[in-house]
Amino acid sequence: MKKKILVTRKLLKSNEERILKLWNAHLNLNDEVYSSKKLIELSEDCDGILSSIVDKIDAEVIKKLPGKVKIISNFAVGFGNIDVNAAKEKNIMVTNTPDVLTDATAEIAMLLILATARRATQGIKRAREKNWKWSADFLIGRQLSDSRLGILGMGRIGRAVAKRARAFGMEIHYHNRKKLNSDLELGAIYHPNVKSLFSVSDILSINCPATDETKNIINSETLKYFPKGAMITNSARGDMIDDDAILQALKDKKIYGVGLDVYKGEPDIHSGYLNHPEVFILPHLGSSTEKTRTDMADLAIDNIEEFFSTQKCKNSVN
Repeated sequence: MKKKILVTRKLLKSNEERILKLWNAHLNLNDEVYSSKKLIELSEDCDGILSSIVDKIDAEVIKKLPGKVKIISNFAVGFGNIDVNAAKEKNIMVTNTPDVLTDATAEIAMLLILATARRATQGIKRAREKNWKWSADFLIGRQLSDSRLGILGMGRIGRAVAKRARAFGMEIHYHNRKKLNSDLELGAIYHPNVKSLFSVSDILSINCPATDETKNIINSETLKYFPKGAMITNSARGDMIDDDAILQALKDKKIYGVGLDVYKGEPDIHSGYLNHPEVFILPHLGSSTEKTRTDMADLAIDNIEEFFSTQKCKNSVN
């Protein structure tokens, strides 16, 4: 008898076809964002859940999940949307999809850096309004070569950003939970704390996981550490930034520009960002390529297959 799986969001056609061959699956054909109540109801008689990053599966939800559910395979590299400790207490394995979205997310990180440095928000607006003429000082931006890039979180994605940034002639600095081996650093300069990193960052790229320690790590106090006129970009998770604090820093000219692909409370972006000329925003496109989204879903499916076959999974996070 086939296992039963709840798939909480619509996937690409090839992935859904594969799922239907493997299991008795409840697919989300309308791509509805399920409430916690509905997610729990739809999990009845399910052996596992293939969830997305927008599903809030906290301790209360996990407590109410049917006892038959033994795996939650998250369609994301992050898993901050799931209370992994509560899941472990209920003997539910939680898995993620590492590696497969590294390149796509690093490309978006570089887009944020380039667009912020070269004032893309203002440039696009002027071009669409046909309201510009060339002059020597028209929309002067920042050049990346010879600037210092601070990377907060030198994991797979952080290292992929560093690789691309080196091609632009940038000097790489980073802070991580621990110093990397030299073969992974490739000349990048380690900083043991965020104060040290921020103080040398002409541009900061946020690439760390969302944790209790990193929540609001960019705030009114830490913004004081940056050189005047620094830029901050975030392609990781919105929880890392105190929105009011960074908007005030822009107003005070402490920060030159901000590039964001992620936000708190997505898609409800802080209104202060929407029409700000020094803010470049994207709607969470980090992994949004056909190859990456296909590979992510395939890995989420692989994780469930491995668990059902062995009761283990190499991508378990709890």
